[in-house]
Amino acid sequence: ELKVAIRALGFPIKKEEVLKLAAEYDREGTGRIEFRDFLEIMTEKITKRDPAEELEKAFQLFDEDGSGKITLRNLRHIARELGENLSDDEMQAMIDEFDKDQDGAISQQEFEYIMSMSTI
Repeated sequence: ELKVAIRALGFPIKKEEVLKLAAEYDREGTGRIEFRDFLEIMTEKITKRDPAEELEKAFQLFDEDGSGKITLRNLRHIARELGENLSDDEMQAMIDEFDKDQDGAISQQEFEYIMSMSTI
């Protein structure tokens, strides 16, 4: 269950690491760890993340064809997968708002600028 929970939060983890964490935090040998211990484990994992690497991974999720750009086609596919009902005009307007080099798509640099403006 620990492995599933950690993976569900977006962290790849191998069986060996799960066993090590369980041995370290399961002090009573019950096969369980306390929530505060899980919180400590996850806090450490989150603080070790590289923001630049995370941005690159996020960009790659949108850039499905590996072109180095987020196109209307990419955005349309993502919107459909998320169940968002956006018209092509609405999605193109989103692209146009941040398309600084006016090539009709969002580059990784433009994407990073968008994300830096986010309060999330």
